Amino acid sequence: MRRVDNASAVPEAIERRRLTLLVRAYCHLCDDMRDALAPLAASFGWAIDEIDIDADAALEKQWGESIPVLLVGKSELCRHRIDAAAVTAFLSERGANSR
Repeated sequence: MRRVDNASAVPEAIERRRLTLLVRAYCHLCDDMRDALAPLAASFGWAIDEIDIDADAALEKQWGESIPVLLVGKSELCRHRIDAAAVTAFLSERGANSR
């Protein structure tokens, strides 16, 4: 998992096959989503960029206690708990391990 400074545009994120996970330290829901997402994303050949919202005042103000949040670019896929069906549907529409 790679940490980045901000989320990219949706088309770029899809082209690069990258999901963004907004988290904060000491967040058990963040840990749960990270653990559930990692094998799912890997099975479809997608990478995960993790952003700690506490390191960015604007993100902390925008998201506050609404984390974890899983994004593709700036579009939300799920919040608080992973929606495995929605994530699987999104990733499978884009094909496993292919561009």
